[in-house]
Amino acid sequence: MEKELDMDNMVVAMMLGASLFLGAVALIAFLWAVKSGQFDDEEKFLNAVKFDSQDDLNDAIKQEKKREELKKKAYKPE
Repeated sequence: MEKELDMDNMVVAMMLGASLFLGAVALIAFLWAVKSGQFDDEEKFLNAVKFDSQDDLNDAIKQEKKREELKKKAYKPE
């Protein structure tokens, strides 16, 4: 019975150690990516406009007009 408890504790300790190690590796990788500019996307919005179709732009204009009309009517959703 004593050996089973020691074995269980050892397995839990190994799993905890492995989890902490992998978490530290992931944190270091994330911090490196942020520091080196991996998440910077300066042209995101410019590219989105370049590749929008004419229909998408017209739909966006129609939706904006509807929003303005509802604001003028003092629309309040329930």
